[in-house]
Amino acid sequence: MNRYYRFVTNLAQLVKRAGHYSTEGIISSPRPKPPLNAPRALIFSPHPDDECLVGGLPLRLLRQARWNVLNVAVTLGSKRQRRAARLRELKKACTHLGFELIVAGGSGLENVSLTTRREHPTRWAKSVKTIEDILQRTCPRVIFIPHNQDGHETHIGTHHLVMDALNRMPASFECCVVETEFWRQMATPNLLAETSTNNLADLVTALSCHVGEVKRNPYHLRLPAQMMDTVRRAEIVGEVRTASPDFMFATIYRLQTWKRRRLVNVLKRGKFLSSKENPDLLVA
Repeated sequence: MNRYYRFVTNLAQLVKRAGHYSTEGIISSPRPKPPLNAPRALIFSPHPDDECLVGGLPLRLLRQARWNVLNVAVTLGSKRQRRAARLRELKKACTHLGFELIVAGGSGLENVSLTTRREHPTRWAKSVKTIEDILQRTCPRVIFIPHNQDGHETHIGTHHLVMDALNRMPASFECCVVETEFWRQMATPNLLAETSTNNLADLVTALSCHVGEVKRNPYHLRLPAQMMDTVRRAEIVGEVRTASPDFMFATIYRLQTWKRRRLVNVLKRGKFLSSKENPDLLVA
C-alpha cells in the first residue's frame, strides 16, 4: 500500500474531527505579566482575528523575551450588528494569548481604506491622529502592520494609516516596523520566524475564539497548513536554492527600522529565526 494515501487520509480525518471541537470549556491559564519596564510591541490588526493570524513572532516576543505585546484593534469589522460580539470574541482571544488590547478610538475606526484617504481627508486625518496618540502613549519598540499590497482594502488602509501616523511622530522617534501578510503574499520578505507546536496550538485556540468567523469558514483549522506552506517559501527569504530550514511551522515577515521618518533596511540578507533563538536580539 502507498503510505502517502494513509498520510493524506489521516490528515483529512484529523482536520474533519477538529471541526467538531468547541470553544466551550477552554480555560486560559493565567499568563505571567511582563516586567513593568518591558519593551512594547504593537500589532495593528485591521480586523479581530488578525492578532492570531500574524501572531507567531509577537507571541515569541511575549514568551521568550518577556515583552509586553499589545494588540491594537484598528476596526471591529464592517458589520455593525456583529461588532459587540466580535469585541467579546477578541477579548477572549487576547486573554488566551496574553496580549493586552487597545480598541482604536474606543469602538474601532470606520472606513479604513485608500478611498477614504483620497476622498475624505478630514475623516482620514482624524483616524491618523487616533493612531498617532496610541504611538505617543505606548512608545513601542516594534510595530506589526500589514504590507501595502495585502489584498484587502482594510489591510492596505491600515498599512497607510499607521505609516501616516509615523510621519506625524517626532523626527527622533524610532522603532522596528514588521510587515505582515495574509490576503496576499509579500514579494520581498526578509524574515522567516519559526513557530513552535505549543505556540501554534495556542494561536489556533485563540483563533477559534472568533466563533462567528470560524463558523462560516473554519480557517483556524487551516492555520497549521498555512504555516507549513510558509516554510516551503523559505527560498524567497534566503537565496534561491538555499536549503530549507528544519522548521515544521513558520510565519513570514519583512523587518525594517523606522528612523528619521523613513524605513531603513536592517537585514543584509534574509534571516531564518529558529524557535531556539531569542527574538529580541533581532529587534534590539
